[in-house]
Amino acid sequence: MRLGFAVKVMGQPGLRSNDTRRWQADPHLRVSLGHLCEIFSYLRRHNIHMYRMSSDMAPYATHPDMPRFHRMVQESAADLAHVGRLARESDIRLSFHPSQFIVLNSEKEELTRKSMWDLDSQAEMLDRMECGPEARLVIHVGGAYGDRASGCDRWCATWKRLGEPVRRRLVLENDDIRYSAADVLRIHEETGVPLVFDYQHHWCFNPEGLPLLGTLERFLKTWPEGVRPKLHYSCARTELREIKRKNRKTKKIETVLQPPIWTGHADYNNPFETIAFLRSIAHLEVDVMLEAKAKDLALLRLRNDIARYAPELAPRFNISVADAGEDAPELVAEDGEENVEA
Repeated sequence: MRLGFAVKVMGQPGLRSNDTRRWQADPHLRVSLGHLCEIFSYLRRHNIHMYRMSSDMAPYATHPDMPRFHRMVQESAADLAHVGRLARESDIRLSFHPSQFIVLNSEKEELTRKSMWDLDSQAEMLDRMECGPEARLVIHVGGAYGDRASGCDRWCATWKRLGEPVRRRLVLENDDIRYSAADVLRIHEETGVPLVFDYQHHWCFNPEGLPLLGTLERFLKTWPEGVRPKLHYSCARTELREIKRKNRKTKKIETVLQPPIWTGHADYNNPFETIAFLRSIAHLEVDVMLEAKAKDLALLRLRNDIARYAPELAPRFNISVADAGEDAPELVAEDGEENVEA
């Protein structure tokens, strides 16, 4: 089983996940792929075999008012094939998680069409990389618009309009405030779309009271035979929040402390909660995408925690003695100075 993380590498300063230049500088997918090759080198050094790529890999490729960027993916065909080969050689499972602006159940047709275009582009990248069927596009249902049932119906209607490459790659995730596990299970029954179970989201939004483990098992069964499912895992952030806001009386900006919100992700996963969960799914075959804010640093720390507190799980995640004994990279600022606080 694999442990993975999303987008930003925090253990090595200077590694970029995509070309972040503005349109005036003519950013390109080829530049993003160069950054991705450097990330692959980092993943290999740390024996990490699961990674979520930035949803902005191809900047402006679907911007309706910038047609000069629209052929970016096709122009990068050879580069995509090369990077895909590197991923296969290193056994790195790749995925995209398109942004919150990708909405397939919108009440506005223009937004739905734009979302479909974005998914087409990202599915084409995975296909040109020759990624296997485990490489997926993970999305949420979208907006509730005051009526979850109608929102589910619109999503199902849009599913029928999606191109084959997108339907082959798409998976649907339960979220933490609008669409529960029960909602996405209903959509699966109507469309056949595979489902990704999000552990923290299920705790935050489960009005139907579905059991955690039984629901996870139902999600895993939605995947095609021979394709290993994956799940998303994170712990709730428990620290006080520092909020900057304007004082209505003095008109000055001040910092106030607020209690945590349980939809927030922790920097590092609580080792004991996480290990208890991993023990509960020891009978299941599933890869685990970690969504802690400390990214790769949280993954490396969790491997050490597993080796120390649950050594019986170590072989399941290919955690060797060398992995467990390896200190996580220092978290440093971009200018090379060590950060006192993460």
